Amino acid sequence: MKKILLRTILFALPKVLNLTARKHLRFRDRLKQKNLTAYIGLLDGSIGRFLEIRGGKVLSRPGRAADADVSMQFRDLATALKFLMPKPDQGEIIHAAKNFKVAAKGPDHLVVWFMQTLAFSQTVGLEMGTAMRDGTRRFTTGTNGGPLFVYVKDGRIQRITPLEFDAKDAPSWELHTRGRVFRPHRRALVAQHALALKSLVYSDKRILTPMKRVDFDPDGERNPQNRGKSGYVPISWDEALTIVAKEINRQKRVHGPGSITFPMSSHHQWGNVGYYLSSLMRFANLIGFTRVVANPDSWEGWYWGAMHHYGNSMRIGVPAGYGGIEDCLKEAEMIVFWSSDPESTNGAYAGFEGTTRRLWAKELGIQFVHIDPHHNPTAQLLGGRWIPVRPQTDAALAIAIMYVWAVEGLYDQDYVAKRTTGFDEWKSYLLGETDGVPKTPEWQEAETGVPAKDVRALARKWGNKKVYLAVGMTGAGFGGAGRGATGQQWARCMIMMMGMQGWGKPGVNFGGLQIGSPVDLHFYFPGYADGGISGELMWTGNAVNNYQRMPHILTMNPVRQMVPRQQLPDAIIDGHATGYLWDGMSQEAQFAPFTYPMPGYSPIHMIYRYGGSSLSTVTRSGRWVDAYRHDSIEFVVNQSIWMEGEAQFADIILPACTQLERWDIGEWSNSGGYALHGYSTVNHRVIALQHKCIEPLGESRSDYDIFTAILERLGLGGVFTEGGSELEWVKRVFDSSDLPNHVSWADFCRKGYYIVPPEKPELRAPVDMRWFAEDQPKDVPEPHPLPSQFAEQFGKGLQTPSGKLEFIPEILKRHTQDNPERPALNRYIPSWEGMQTVDLAARYPLQLIATHSRFSFHTFSDGKNSYTNRIPDHRVRIAGHDFWLLRISADDASERGISHHDLVKVFNDRGVVICAADVSTLVVPGVVKSAEASAEFQLVEVAGETVEIGGCMNLLTPDRPQTQGTSSMSPNSCLVQIEKWQGAQAFADARATQGVVHG
Repeated sequence: MKKILLRTILFALPKVLNLTARKHLRFRDRLKQKNLTAYIGLLDGSIGRFLEIRGGKVLSRPGRAADADVSMQFRDLATALKFLMPKPDQGEIIHAAKNFKVAAKGPDHLVVWFMQTLAFSQTVGLEMGTAMRDGTRRFTTGTNGGPLFVYVKDGRIQRITPLEFDAKDAPSWELHTRGRVFRPHRRALVAQHALALKSLVYSDKRILTPMKRVDFDPDGERNPQNRGKSGYVPISWDEALTIVAKEINRQKRVHGPGSITFPMSSHHQWGNVGYYLSSLMRFANLIGFTRVVANPDSWEGWYWGAMHHYGNSMRIGVPAGYGGIEDCLKEAEMIVFWSSDPESTNGAYAGFEGTTRRLWAKELGIQFVHIDPHHNPTAQLLGGRWIPVRPQTDAALAIAIMYVWAVEGLYDQDYVAKRTTGFDEWKSYLLGETDGVPKTPEWQEAETGVPAKDVRALARKWGNKKVYLAVGMTGAGFGGAGRGATGQQWARCMIMMMGMQGWGKPGVNFGGLQIGSPVDLHFYFPGYADGGISGELMWTGNAVNNYQRMPHILTMNPVRQMVPRQQLPDAIIDGHATGYLWDGMSQEAQFAPFTYPMPGYSPIHMIYRYGGSSLSTVTRSGRWVDAYRHDSIEFVVNQSIWMEGEAQFADIILPACTQLERWDIGEWSNSGGYALHGYSTVNHRVIALQHKCIEPLGESRSDYDIFTAILERLGLGGVFTEGGSELEWVKRVFDSSDLPNHVSWADFCRKGYYIVPPEKPELRAPVDMRWFAEDQPKDVPEPHPLPSQFAEQFGKGLQTPSGKLEFIPEILKRHTQDNPERPALNRYIPSWEGMQTVDLAARYPLQLIATHSRFSFHTFSDGKNSYTNRIPDHRVRIAGHDFWLLRISADDASERGISHHDLVKVFNDRGVVICAADVSTLVVPGVVKSAEASAEFQLVEVAGETVEIGGCMNLLTPDRPQTQGTSSMSPNSCLVQIEKWQGAQAFADARATQGVVHG
């Protein structure tokens, strides 16, 4: 019977394919792409069928596998039926492939084309999107700033709007507190940069054809010294792909696979298939490469410092925030925003979802305090007390507050006695018994600039109220003052302050109403850091959930050599580097250094760049220019959508398309990995099919298709694709989640999104750390820490050796005794680049802070003549050029003869950047404020001086780690001088000569 079934399937297959071609023009066009013969059957030859594709028709006849262009042969009947029956079990298919129960033979590009054609026959009939009355078709997509509707007509995007829910979508949650009922808006409150997407798709800076540097000859002179200087000529895809594939093989033959590196930058385009931790990781693993190990750039002070007081290593030292919104609105009396500006950072991906909740708090009379060198947009919106503190002196202010608490008994003495260790030693330091210097409010005043009376008043008010402490990007950690020389001290102080106030008790927790919404945390959908299609188990969250749910072949990188991201330019230029590992699996792994190069492996000779630029996102960015031009770098390829940033330093440029020109799938604000349940920053869980809304512009291709085309030339295309295109992988992600239990694949394709119903009130997640405050077993829904990391009973106590919150961390005692910069006792150590570095401060008297942009998302939506560039608070057009802004106080501007929107020279020993001055009362004298992550990087010579005019503020920031023995960056420890740019008129004259109209 099974033999008859297999013969029937093989006999019917060509008829089904021809019928599909008659019904669907796109499939008919697909069949016309190739003329080939294919054999499908059993390996022993007892059952099989010969398929011939000619001129868009499929013919069937008997034949031998040896005579076919491609063949797919099965070891046994059972395996064949598992592959060929409708709705096959993907797990069975992967199992058979891994155990060589099926063999696909033939030229790799033909095997891939044939397998993808068979898969396409199953999806071509799906209705995608919703027809609208105005003649457009509405599609959906997800972005770094939230989900969108995309309206398309005649193959062109007409408009993009935030996604709005309809009556059939799940209801919203509601909160009952203090006699009020609050419900969130029934739409996605997306970030500004998400709405710039149409302008990015149609940007005149799109790269629409493969390019080769004019003076680069892969078979002759390569002229690395001219990268970033010489121009480009268009070439064909075939020539570009051949050059790249040949160079990959040459590198492995001549040097070994460790000579290739993929500098992976985060936050490019949204999705679970096209993201760098997904398809790029799979591609890189199949080639072999020296891994660039990222520093925890969103967690710096938390990972290297705060974690050791309480654990949470699998969150890199950041609190979880569970239940924080309901608890705060019900119990808190005050919120202290310390180096926290959620109105600008949006909790990373959440848009303005938290804004509504903070306005609820204002309605309820909850008081606000803002501690920040800059009167940021959150402070401007909410009001309350602004306490400007000098950059990187925050730890001194925190220590002085704790001094007042200790002296006046304004701390939770019962909590400290029962739930913590080491407080007596810490109190001795506060009182001056350790070093003879009491840490009074007067002690900190000269350092921080905050009057002692204000510190004492804040300490007393705080000590007598139930307070939520909002720190960094989400209000529960990340970034903020943690990115500087004293970043570890500050983050440690934040944990210690909450320890003194009874962290976990009602109304006493971390958060600024940005994280901890009462959404359903148990509905499974993978986040982007859960590995996607990578098959990578070590460097993603794949092993936790995704790999078991979405069967796919594992990929492994055989190269053990690594290089620290911050030191990659130094590794190239100097030939060596030392780094410290970012590994959330333990608290101890960070203390062991690793070195580059590793014995047995080649130094790096080839750079394959994809995604956002390191220029402007990595400190002292000028090092990257020298690294790209170094003689040791034999080949640079950049896979880029736009001509910006590092693309100009490539030998070969491969034009990628935007996310609106390819398939993907993702959930709003769901990062997964080390930020488990990150979607609790939004009011509704929104899972979106990221439709391919239009065809790729020009000759651009999706990243997935580019990787496939290169790997086909290496015989690895079939391994990479597993026979599927992007849409087939999207379907696999869909099937791996809980979505099929609630919506059909066909309905999901039409509508494009699904709203996960909220959690029932009685099943909402408990408040973070409430269990610890009450000495109960851990009850929040996170698998952290690992079972082996509990000091006593599983689920009881923290990850620390004592199981308690440790004021003097035992792990730092064990490992940093010989490191004066990382003492177990969190004493205040002034910044190594700050006002106490007297000689340097005399030359460069202004402290620069360059935080995340309010209007862009890293480099993604900036530049490119985008909608974002037209926002006057983001860039200002002067002499036909869009200049980056630098905010400066009126006093500092007047002292230098600078007026509003004058072009100013911002400089130190590390570089020169030209900005437009934003003279403002929002910063105090001595501090200047800008943003990091300009997409533009433009070195020009004006009046005999080389300056950068794109806004790359990270040219100026130091590459020194926060403390020795860590791989940690410190961009906010940066001294500069500013003067009116003397070359402004020469620049304007040159632009006018070039025919640029003055703005």
